[in-house]
Amino acid sequence: MKYTDTTHANNAHANNASHTFRLWQYFRVGWATYFGFIFAALNTIITTYYLAIDNIGFLQEIFPTFQHYVVAVVAIGIPALIGVGYIHTKRSPAYKEEAVIRVETNPHDIRGVVNTELLLVIVDKLNKLLIKKLNNIEFTKKELSEMDMLKEKIQDHTNDRTLSDLILTDIDGIIKEKNHE
Repeated sequence: MKYTDTTHANNAHANNASHTFRLWQYFRVGWATYFGFIFAALNTIITTYYLAIDNIGFLQEIFPTFQHYVVAVVAIGIPALIGVGYIHTKRSPAYKEEAVIRVETNPHDIRGVVNTELLLVIVDKLNKLLIKKLNNIEFTKKELSEMDMLKEKIQDHTNDRTLSDLILTDIDGIIKEKNHE
C-alpha cells in the first residue's frame, strides 16, 4: 500500500478541496491553540483588572499596579490550570470519553485498531507454528492450507484497503476464525 493511498483514502493525489481543508485545519489549530488562548488570557487579565480591581478599594491595596496583578495571576493561575488539566486528563472520565469519540470518528485510529488485532492474530499463529517447527513437528495439511489462506487474505486486504473501508469482512473472518480455535 502506498503512502498516498493511506493519506488520501481512494485518491492518488490530493485535490484542491483536501488542500483547502488541510489549510483550514492548520488555521483552526493555530487560532484555538495559540492565538485564541493568548488573546483570551490577555483579555481576561485586562478586563478583570480595569473593571473590578481598579474600582474596588481593598483590591487596589492588594494589587497597587497592573503589573502586581499580572504577577499574581500568573503565579496562581498557571499552577492552578496545570492542576485542572491534570485532573481532567488523569482523574476525570471526560478525557477517556474524548478519546473514545476520537477513535470512533477517525478512520486512521480505527485502521490502527484493526491492524493491531490482525497483527496479534498473525503473531499468535506464527508463534504456534514456530514452536512446532522448533520441536521438529511436521505441519499438517490443514495448517499449511490455513497459512496459504491467511497469506492470500492479508495480501488481498493490503492491496485493496483504504481508510474509508471500515467493513473488513475478510479480516474480521480471520479474527473470528482465530477466536474459535
